Amino acid sequence: MKKQGTLENRANYVYLALGSNLGNKISNLIKTQQLIIESNIQILKSSSLYKTESWPNKKFPFYVNSVILVKTSFNPIKLFNIIKSIEIKIGRKKAIKNHPRVCDIDIIDFNGKVYNLEKNNQNLSIPHKSMHLRNFVLFPLFEISKNWSHPILKRNIKDLIFSLPTDELRTIKLI
Repeated sequence: MKKQGTLENRANYVYLALGSNLGNKISNLIKTQQLIIESNIQILKSSSLYKTESWPNKKFPFYVNSVILVKTSFNPIKLFNIIKSIEIKIGRKKAIKNHPRVCDIDIIDFNGKVYNLEKNNQNLSIPHKSMHLRNFVLFPLFEISKNWSHPILKRNIKDLIFSLPTDELRTIKLI
């Protein structure tokens, strides 16, 4: 018997940030979305593609980023495992943190709730710990969810965007 309140078999609404800065970046993001759909995760909305400088090392190749809203019955850990397997299928290899990658998928928001979970000695924090500081998450998220509010900071997305440093506002480009 399942515990009451479990997230399995229930509709969960999740924002995922997608990024690529190696290979054919746009093709990588298209393949990523195809694999998400093939994993029984429904894509409800998808932002435009944005070109951004690599973060934190601007000398690395530029990124192409987007944010999607998905509907899934998977709980946060199961979804995390699925997206990590998709990253590997697209061609992501183990590398130093924040180094270039073919595919990066982050869980930005899961039902507007806060989660701090541990899986195989990895911490999964939702919302993503730094998402409110990153133009490549905030701009595409605003495009598909103009009323989104940060579950921990209790600040709306417009406020978060206007809190970014001026150079962060200038360095993101719509593709």
